Amino acid sequence: MTTNVVVLGAGFGGLELTTILSEQLPSDVEVTLIDKNDAFIFGFAKFDIMFGWKTREQVSSYYRDILKPGVTFKQETITSIDPESRRVVTSGGTYDADILVVALGAEYDFEATPGFVEGGMEFYSVDGAARLREFLPAFPGGDVVIAVLSEPFKCPPAPCEAGMLMHQFLTQRGIRHKGSIKVISPFGRPIPPSPDGSKAILDRFAECGIEFAGQQKVVGIDPVRKVVELADGATVPYDLFLGVPKHRVPAVVDASGLAEGGWIPVERPTLATKFANVYALGDVTSVGTPKAGVVSENAAKVVAAEIIASVKGGDAPRYQGNGTCYVEFGNDIVARLDADFFGGPSPVAPLTGPNEQTTADKKQFSIDRRRRWFGYAE
Repeated sequence: MTTNVVVLGAGFGGLELTTILSEQLPSDVEVTLIDKNDAFIFGFAKFDIMFGWKTREQVSSYYRDILKPGVTFKQETITSIDPESRRVVTSGGTYDADILVVALGAEYDFEATPGFVEGGMEFYSVDGAARLREFLPAFPGGDVVIAVLSEPFKCPPAPCEAGMLMHQFLTQRGIRHKGSIKVISPFGRPIPPSPDGSKAILDRFAECGIEFAGQQKVVGIDPVRKVVELADGATVPYDLFLGVPKHRVPAVVDASGLAEGGWIPVERPTLATKFANVYALGDVTSVGTPKAGVVSENAAKVVAAEIIASVKGGDAPRYQGNGTCYVEFGNDIVARLDADFFGGPSPVAPLTGPNEQTTADKKQFSIDRRRRWFGYAE
């Protein structure tokens, strides 16, 4: 009998999960992969869009190109999820799953921070990066503030990467001297589980004249006075404010009853939810790992193993909460963090690089996944 697997969300987790199932159970499962978008874009490619280094088309991998045995992609908007019956309703139809996997990621609440919509910009969405692409070439220079507005948030190094890449961009335009760059974070250091990674970033900040303001909470932005308002009553002036918006589960997940305390709780070893034959992985969960693509990819391997074991028998590996993250230091300098969140008494993320090898590794990273998930031969 064929097992019907419905996967909601075609990010790192959904793409890796469907690829594994197609490879290992091509005649035993029918996989339906559903996403509202027409293409996948790596999170780090938003910097390429933002700074005008590549076009949106150049960094897009199109779901229509997925040609895998047993896998059908549907570009549809999910309107309801019933985890009890494992029934999903979309803009295009209704799907009943034997096994349901929710990998819809985190969405953004732009209005959660007063004044942000009116007074700030953001680079965490593709549309936001595209707006900055149009804005930045005409930016005359001045004080740039990059602030994390809430936690948890995707890709913990990204705000610091934005600072270093902004330094590169403004230097190349010859206007870096016209203002400051400041990164405001609720964390005490750039990457809490990585002392050496944090030190490397702060050393680079010192070289670039970037200020890191840690353990600070932004409570609002005043677009009239052009200041960032902090919880301690202080204000920070800005000419360009880039905010990392508050994250939340998609509304359809919140309405489904899957989420508790803002995110979907799962059993850590298996990533199973409290509903039978329903799994959740990646940024949409509260499993205790960073919200990052490679972490979701590794979580997908665990869910895939659970599904394979349910079809063929055998044991599945337990979730280890690990993943690799590349950090851009500007000027094509890249380091790598190898995070392990559940393997020891506390999370660790040792740093490798930055050096030529880690820079080359990052380029190969996207090439490998585009080939594996989409069949691109670059």
